[in-house]
Amino acid sequence: METDMITRLRLALLTAPLLFAAPPASAHHVMGGRTPSTFMEGLLSGLGHPVIGLDHLAFLVAIGIVVGIAGLNLLLPVVFVAAVALGVLLHVAGFALPGAEFLVALSVVAAGLLLVIGRALSVTAWGALFAIAGLFHGYALGESIYGADRTALGAYLLGLVVIQSALAVGLALLTRPLDLRVAQLAPRIAGALILVVGAAAIVVGQ
Repeated sequence: METDMITRLRLALLTAPLLFAAPPASAHHVMGGRTPSTFMEGLLSGLGHPVIGLDHLAFLVAIGIVVGIAGLNLLLPVVFVAAVALGVLLHVAGFALPGAEFLVALSVVAAGLLLVIGRALSVTAWGALFAIAGLFHGYALGESIYGADRTALGAYLLGLVVIQSALAVGLALLTRPLDLRVAQLAPRIAGALILVVGAAAIVVGQ
């Protein structure tokens, strides 16, 4: 009983950043709304955007929990990170992905719901979800770097890759020793919090 309580407390601590992050918004800006123009500005913007956007952060937390408790390959978050980078490039290249912000919020709801109901998907299914969601997350994140030169864009992508990989893989490494399963209560509680974040993002975006 005491072990279960400690496990739940640890998982609650892992999801605590969601309570203190910035609320979801249609455009997240680290540079105060200004497009990054230097390597350092691009890097700082890339490092900051997935963290200040609560919907993006919630999905990264979901990835970390899923990969950790399901014992999935730690390279799986790379699928999401690569898709995010592709989404950014599509945005800056002028391709249109209608409803990106709504689909970002919807992906957070889906990830939270899967955790709440304790649904253990296959690696292929999780990979597909991460890839599709990453494309739209990246497209939304690309708004803040649109119009920047190649130096700032490259630095922005570098920042995105570093921070998202560190968060998702780091959370997976932290949750893996907890000896949890997707159907247990603690992951469901975390999923409920993630679900609320996604639902709030949908409401705010209307």
